[in-house]
Amino acid sequence: MNKQAVHIRNLTKTYEKGKVKAVNQVSFEVGKGELFGLIGPDGAGKTTIFRVLATLLNPDSGEVAVEGLDVQRDYHQIRQLIGYMPGKFSLYQDLTIRENIDFFAALFAADIEDNYQVIKPIYEQLAPFADRRAGKLSGGMKQKLALCCALVHKPSILLLDEPTTGVDVVSRREFWDMLNQLKNQGITILVSTPYMDEAMRCERIALIQQGRILSVDTPDQLIRSFPSRLYAAKSADIYHLMLDLRTDPKIESCYAFGEYLHITLKQAYDEEGTPHLIDFARKAGHVEIVVEEIKPGIEDLFIRLTK
Repeated sequence: MNKQAVHIRNLTKTYEKGKVKAVNQVSFEVGKGELFGLIGPDGAGKTTIFRVLATLLNPDSGEVAVEGLDVQRDYHQIRQLIGYMPGKFSLYQDLTIRENIDFFAALFAADIEDNYQVIKPIYEQLAPFADRRAGKLSGGMKQKLALCCALVHKPSILLLDEPTTGVDVVSRREFWDMLNQLKNQGITILVSTPYMDEAMRCERIALIQQGRILSVDTPDQLIRSFPSRLYAAKSADIYHLMLDLRTDPKIESCYAFGEYLHITLKQAYDEEGTPHLIDFARKAGHVEIVVEEIKPGIEDLFIRLTK
């Protein structure tokens, strides 16, 4: 029995007659019932991968299978197995919530009552607004409606392309809570996002940049793979502190991160850490200096890998 819901091996996809390589030799697998995240910035190749999996684009080369079915040869069967939620809201704006759901149920010849347990947590939140047109909904409500329509035929695999982009923080949190409920029902979920904090809510993630996979593992394992100590620093003039620190030959990397700078030292100087950074900043004339060793996050690892 095939335990892989998604199998991608050496996938390559180009545009403009091969001039633009959107996806370059990408390989990863998603297990059945797994919540898997594809994490990367805009333009990294996430949407192209999703469109290939949804059988909307043919790959130039490589192997791509969904539930053991080839995306080019078996696209009819695959379309019955997947629920696809594209990044841009694509439902019918002039139809009401109820009409959109009924339309997609009819499209897949799905019985809403038979599949109600799958959509129940989402539908109950939409029900009070069932007669409101989709175009009049807030971003968070549009997101829930799109998810409901993607689930109405009870798919075994859910493809969600940047579902929380442009949505408020509360709606993002509610959406991820809904994904965990769906995962508990045995649905395989592949979700893409540019938000590094959402990576921690996935069981495994693939970090992607410029069409290439940088690393694939659990979020905790990826963080543990960070190879050096990480320091946070700031002063009364943080911008000039960054410029000064970047002249220090002992420093490997120094970049802005919120109200702090995140810094790593070259391996030979890793032990000098906080005392060296404070001393260097003082000699450069900085005041109100704060330096502390911190635990790296997914974003720190991503920045390191891209460099």
